[in-house]
Amino acid sequence: MNDILSDIDDKQTLERLYKRIRATKINVLLIGGTGVGKSSTINALFQGKGLKAPAKVGQTSNPETMDVTPYDLDNLIVWDAPGLGDTTEKDQVHRRKIVETLQKKDPHGQPLIDLIFLVLDASSRDFSSAYTLIKEVVMPNLHKDDCKRLLIGINRADMALGSYHWNKEESQPEPKLIARLDEQVQTVKSRIKAETGLDVEPIYYAAGYKDEQEAQRPYNLQKLLSFILERLPEKKRASIATHINQDQTNFQSNDGKADYSKEVEDSIFSSIKSYFKEVLSEVYGKAKEFVTDPEVIKAGSEALTRAMREVFKTVMKKGK
Repeated sequence: MNDILSDIDDKQTLERLYKRIRATKINVLLIGGTGVGKSSTINALFQGKGLKAPAKVGQTSNPETMDVTPYDLDNLIVWDAPGLGDTTEKDQVHRRKIVETLQKKDPHGQPLIDLIFLVLDASSRDFSSAYTLIKEVVMPNLHKDDCKRLLIGINRADMALGSYHWNKEESQPEPKLIARLDEQVQTVKSRIKAETGLDVEPIYYAAGYKDEQEAQRPYNLQKLLSFILERLPEKKRASIATHINQDQTNFQSNDGKADYSKEVEDSIFSSIKSYFKEVLSEVYGKAKEFVTDPEVIKAGSEALTRAMREVFKTVMKKGK
């Protein structure tokens, strides 16, 4: 038992673990209408200091994305789909490209795309094109067990009632705006259920912005991050954590319905634990004993937690 505990604290084991996490690929497909804020959402979540990227998502020589463009952010690949809603002819072409992306397979023959993130605009009154996209493009290309991969976000929560009932200083919606946003969530949820039979839990948020005149902090971004982690395969949650934006002000303003910071940490910890089992099994052949023997579990709890926290801190520092 003592040698198992020493294995957990071994620096070589932790280094091997961290390399395994960094080597795991995550693929996220962004879909939605033109101007809904797909790019600003991803950049607010993940485009932080130390993130190696050829360009910010959505920032190319042509500001209008015309293809499903993969942005390789180290081991996080964001597939930025063309915005829909321009013309019927363009939308047909774009839908075909989205289908092609959804049908891609990884080296193990599994779906390449880990998460399909559909972004809506809270200031819009008509989500019919999004419902059609889900029904005719997304659902036919998902297996029954894969439906969890779909996440629906309603961005620009601050604009759901124009610019009214939004507390700019606190970056929070006021009661009347909250009621409107809750209504939108229920409408989207009910409509998708009626048309596809799929149970979804949309989330409203504001990606925030910064320009020369003013800036607005994001809202509900910590909750959105929690939703994203929940929908990723457990093994990949720790990997995506290496890209979380280091600007903590992005995650300060949330709806307060849960401790989303703890949910995020718990998700990442559970992922790290699964890597521990894998690495200990490969290196020492002791994972089975470690996770089944009650005495070992009890004795190793403190050591495992300490090691996990060490890896967690390293992961959140982007490897620095």
